[in-house]
Amino acid sequence: MSAVAAQYDTLQELGVEVISVSVDSQFVHKMWNDQELSKMAKKDIPFHMASDGAGNVGKIFGVYDENAGVELRGRFIIDPDGVIQAMEVMTPPVGRKLEETIRQIQAFQHVRSKKGAEVCPAGWEPGKKVLKPGPALVGNVWKEWNPFTDH
Repeated sequence: MSAVAAQYDTLQELGVEVISVSVDSQFVHKMWNDQELSKMAKKDIPFHMASDGAGNVGKIFGVYDENAGVELRGRFIIDPDGVIQAMEVMTPPVGRKLEETIRQIQAFQHVRSKKGAEVCPAGWEPGKKVLKPGPALVGNVWKEWNPFTDH
């Protein structure tokens, strides 16, 4: 959460809104922000921290652990039409890399802006080679793109 807060301006420039959701109460969120997250991010958390005490949102997204009464750490990229384009669910011992989330958002935005006429291969970054999907590409991706040199 502190990493997201530190890069929030970048996310806003991409037109992204962030909402964190947990089973914790608004009071726990405030304490967590004041005592830990704000110190790590060097500012208060600038996005909404929603309380999902009953785990209803977590159940919908498949991250609520009913036995433990907690929600697993999940990240969902939802497009402007409300469609989940990407999701990642991780257990607490390993954190995510926010730069990868930003790269994925940029890739989804690129594909959307091209109305699917271009796709972004693995490791794609803005300005790098894209592929044009179609029958001619089937079985010929290796001729058009090399994951070891074109990313």
